[in-house]
Amino acid sequence: MEMRTILVVEDEREIARMVQAYLLREGYRVEVAFDGEAGWLKFRELKPDLVILDIMLPGMNGLELAQRIRRESTVPIIMLTARAEEADRVAGLEMGADDYVVKPFSLRELAARVRAVLRRAEGALPAEVIHAGPFTLDLAAHEAKLGEKVLDLTPTEFELLAFLARYPNRVFTRRELISALRDRTYATIPRTVDSHIKNLRRKIEPDPDNPVYILTVHGVGYKFNPAGGG
Repeated sequence: MEMRTILVVEDEREIARMVQAYLLREGYRVEVAFDGEAGWLKFRELKPDLVILDIMLPGMNGLELAQRIRRESTVPIIMLTARAEEADRVAGLEMGADDYVVKPFSLRELAARVRAVLRRAEGALPAEVIHAGPFTLDLAAHEAKLGEKVLDLTPTEFELLAFLARYPNRVFTRRELISALRDRTYATIPRTVDSHIKNLRRKIEPDPDNPVYILTVHGVGYKFNPAGGG
């Protein structure tokens, strides 16, 4: 398998070097940038397979950089933050991040998150095609279409849509969706799912404020309605 390239954007140089050294031992090619502008330039140069991005950066912060990256790429992004507040984590996810890790973190946990996110990006799902209403999801090719339009989804958005489309009209709680999207040993927050659903609705719904495909079941969770408005 081709060596995967990871870009680490972290202004705390000791943390950046520790992450770089650990991931190098895990078999990845790892490049480091210490501020947002340098991170953007390296991203454009390297076209990495995954970005590990600190929120609190000098100059262009991590949220701004994530937003800029998302304008032109669906590359997986893992956010690093020293803040434990839920709002900060949700903000990162709403900018298009696939996962987040709160400092202090173990390098072993970070490496596990990297493997999990890359598996999703590589389409490590059964080789099959899901047809659900106007949607076609090719799991082997990791491609989603709405009619003839190819959807520009992040790896996490693709996996979430594929999971819901497998079970049309079945209601899933947020916790069930979290379990479907990540290793069960990782603690997370229900609003993580809300953020991904919000981003997904922006890309697939005719009117994201009045969704017809991914419906909210109040007090329970979400369900996928392949019939849409029909």
